[in-house]
Amino acid sequence: MSAKIIDGKAFAADLRKKIAAHVDELKSKHSLTPGLAVIIVGHDPASQVYVNNKAKQTVEVGMNSFKFELPETATEDEVLALIDELNNREDVHGILCQLPVPKHIDENKIINALSPAKDVDCFSPENVGKVAIGLPGPVPCTPLGCLMLLRDELGDLSGKNAVVIGRSNLVGKPMGALLLRDSATVTTAHSRTKDLAAICKDADIVVAAVGRPEMVKGDWIKEGATVIDVGINRVDAPEKGDGKTKLVGDVEFASASERAGAITPVPGGVGPMTIACLLANTVTTACLANGLTPPADLTA
Repeated sequence: MSAKIIDGKAFAADLRKKIAAHVDELKSKHSLTPGLAVIIVGHDPASQVYVNNKAKQTVEVGMNSFKFELPETATEDEVLALIDELNNREDVHGILCQLPVPKHIDENKIINALSPAKDVDCFSPENVGKVAIGLPGPVPCTPLGCLMLLRDELGDLSGKNAVVIGRSNLVGKPMGALLLRDSATVTTAHSRTKDLAAICKDADIVVAAVGRPEMVKGDWIKEGATVIDVGINRVDAPEKGDGKTKLVGDVEFASASERAGAITPVPGGVGPMTIACLLANTVTTACLANGLTPPADLTA
């Protein structure tokens, strides 16, 4: 079997078109323009690129983009004061503070300072709880993207055996909760799970988010299963020359592709979905803040 490649880049592009259409409707019918504010502290090059991409895509779908750059020397109180200001701005519906922040700033204080109604990364304890019990609100961006890809590929997930490899607060735990909400039968596994290969072999769906390059081997995959690889790992690539590297996922792509029915590549699979789902969450929070029902095709 040669697996179908799930094109996350193309799906994300289509999702952004849907978001743009919803934004146009909010503007025309409700005079509402969703606004996303991004805070970055310091000058980490990778974070700068990521934040600039977020700002660019925010504007492209017709939303307002607000970018706040603070120096590496900014105090914790200065960051908290900015968050408090944004919490109270009516034109800002989503706020995120790019992590990591400098070591002298407590990340937990930053997360807890965000208004849950504007926490589009879904880091706050209140929003984590809403995901767990199925209340309306933002959903962690990467799990939401994975869920959208799975629904698109498989349709109804009811009764599917799903294994989520990874138990992080950002991906593994919320991914399991979202799959349960779609009536899948979910097993949460991790790097210390005994006989992980045997558990995977019974899975109709494997979501790998453990953060170990090519940990999931091809012969672990059930024939015809759908594999969502969340991992992004940079490893040495001697075949490209001395000092060269490449990106690989948590799944051994070549061998898994021989058994899976469908699989996401790395790069080009889950990665492009994250910013698109951030934009979707901003539309969701803008709607909820104004007493409107969020679009069903942008939510979990």
